[in-house]
Amino acid sequence: MYIAQEESFGPVMVISKFKNGDVDGVLRRANTTEYGLASGVFTKDLSKALYISEKLEAGTVFINTYNKTDVATPFGGFKQSGFGKDLGKLVPSSLITHLTVQINGKAT
Repeated sequence: MYIAQEESFGPVMVISKFKNGDVDGVLRRANTTEYGLASGVFTKDLSKALYISEKLEAGTVFINTYNKTDVATPFGGFKQSGFGKDLGKLVPSSLITHLTVQINGKAT
């Protein structure tokens, strides 16, 4: 699906079906794109959401929320979605890849 593989800037959300329990298949599909600015996970199972957030190749993973950010957390993407991170205390550490996970609007 073309829209799920492009980095669209606008009011766009891609919701795709998957077989029940096929989390690894969903991760493969999500990570095959060449972009990785942000992603969102909506689930009642927090341990599953944390597992997914560790495996997603995205600079920010929102859990049960979307686009609620804290100015103290680093911002930036993976792959073709940017180089390095802006903001946050970790900016000088350009050799490390940082992941921001937002759960219900609070950074972890």
